[in-house]
Amino acid sequence: MSVIRTFTLTLGTGLLLGAAQLTAAPTATMLADTCAGCHGTDGVSMGPATPNLAGISEIYFIDSMVAFKNGDRYGTVMQRIAKGYTDEEIKLMASVFAKQPVPKTNQETDPSKVALGEKLHKVNCHKCHDEDGALPDDDAGIIASQWLPYLNYSMEDYKSGRSVMPKKMKRKVDNLTDAEISALMHFYASRL
Repeated sequence: MSVIRTFTLTLGTGLLLGAAQLTAAPTATMLADTCAGCHGTDGVSMGPATPNLAGISEIYFIDSMVAFKNGDRYGTVMQRIAKGYTDEEIKLMASVFAKQPVPKTNQETDPSKVALGEKLHKVNCHKCHDEDGALPDDDAGIIASQWLPYLNYSMEDYKSGRSVMPKKMKRKVDNLTDAEISALMHFYASRL
C-alpha cells in the first residue's frame, strides 16, 4: 500500500472516530462537571453563597432541578440553567452527586449559637431534618455543613416568599425569633 493511501486511510478513520465522539451523548460525569464552576468539583462548593451538591439524594436533586426549570423554586441563575437540561440529563447528574460523600465545610460558627441551635433543632426541626440535617434520603435535602451565608440566604428566600416554605416548616419558623433562626443556621453549618 502506498504511503499516501495509508496516510489517507489513517486520517479518514481518525476523522470518523472523532466525529462519532462529537455526536455521542454526554456522560453523567460530563453533565455533572458542568456544575463545578459554581458548586465545585464533585459538588463540593468553595463559595459561601452556593450549596454543596455532593451526597444529595437523587430524588431531591431531580425535584430541585425540575422546580427550578418550571419556575417553582427561586434561584438567582438556576431557573435559567435548569432549562438547558433534559429530564434524562438531570437524572444522570443526580446519579453522580448522590454517589459523592457529604462534605464537611471549614467555616467559623459561633459556639453559643450552635448550642442554642441544637436545642431548637431537637424541638422544632429534627423530624424533617434528620441526623442534624445530614441525612441524604430525607425530603428536606442536606443542610448540615452547608455554607452559613447560603443557609441564611435560603431562609431569607423562604421568609420573603420567594421560595415556598413547606407548611410544617412555616408553622415552626413563624414561632421563632430572628436570633433563634440565626442559632439554627449556625448549628446546621457546624454539623458533620
